[in-house]
Amino acid sequence: MPHPPASRPAATPRLHATYRIRARPSEVETAARLLALEQSVELPAEVVRDPYVRDHVVATVESISPCGDELFDAVIGLSVETTGFDPAQTLNMLFGNSSLHTHVELIDVDFPLEFTQRFAGPRFGVAGLRERIGAVGRPLTCAALKPQGLSSEALAELCYTFAVAGIDVIKDDHGLADQRYAPFAERARACQRAVERARSAGSCSVYAPSLVGAPQRLAEQARLVRDEGIGMVLVAPALVGMPAFAELVAEHLQVPVLAHPAYAGAARVAPPLVLGKLFRLFGADAVIFPSYGGRFAYSRDLCRAIAAVSRAPWHHIRPAMPVPAGGMAVERVPELVEFYGNDAMLLIGASLLSAGDDLPVRARGFVEKVRSVAT
Repeated sequence: MPHPPASRPAATPRLHATYRIRARPSEVETAARLLALEQSVELPAEVVRDPYVRDHVVATVESISPCGDELFDAVIGLSVETTGFDPAQTLNMLFGNSSLHTHVELIDVDFPLEFTQRFAGPRFGVAGLRERIGAVGRPLTCAALKPQGLSSEALAELCYTFAVAGIDVIKDDHGLADQRYAPFAERARACQRAVERARSAGSCSVYAPSLVGAPQRLAEQARLVRDEGIGMVLVAPALVGMPAFAELVAEHLQVPVLAHPAYAGAARVAPPLVLGKLFRLFGADAVIFPSYGGRFAYSRDLCRAIAAVSRAPWHHIRPAMPVPAGGMAVERVPELVEFYGNDAMLLIGASLLSAGDDLPVRARGFVEKVRSVAT
């Protein structure tokens, strides 16, 4: 009979993943056991003969509780060792094969200290972001450069207008990449020159270009950010891949990172986990998400949960700043500040741009309204 190597520990810590399973009450225990096997060894229990594998690698069903009509939350204990402390492998162990099962959704994960201590999390977090931008005692303001299709020169002029108005963070629309009409390098340099030009008018704005592409391309873009003295970046972790995102933040960036949620809704993973917890774990200093009352169907409770998870105490991991967005209107600023509090960044796009020639006045009104209603 095989024996474990002498170097193997007697026990390993586990992370506890909560899955929502749709099943008949008489079948849910079997479904949970099969889920635990699928997410650990991909074998029937009777095939596992090695004592170490059976006792320490095979996932365990910790609890099952009803949460609706033929809906149950099952907590599965997964050995931390099986993750290899790698972002890709962690996602694989949490929701690899089981993401193909339409009756299973990944709701949350409780990561033990033995796991989170292997990750740095946000380099700046809420406090560092405030210090870098110079915004104290109020929510931060953010605006987007759009629509894509404008030239680099036109986007830079828009960037200048926002900066003179006093908006804290001016980000690329996430649809801007390296297109012919506004190539990345040309656009990034032009917009950075625009915010620098606005400093003569007292602006402290930072520009965040959108980084997108394969790992080599991301590294090239990060070098340009460094060489041009750009103060922040925008990255969509689900588009570039969370392993590539984690490596980009850890090895190629020294500025705050604003995470965009594009493609993050493409899997059955609960938004507070993927947006509030995983993006933060892998290095996002601020995280954009669709706010209630906009053009997406997120509820107040869901938005409250995302914001809470982003800022909650979590081992050594710094809090990330929630960035509600998605069809927000300037007129809703008092309501949004009351709901999200000061430790948030309000991202408004179309509601500003719809002002046309009155954009400078509208943008400054946004800034003044945020400052006047800060809690």
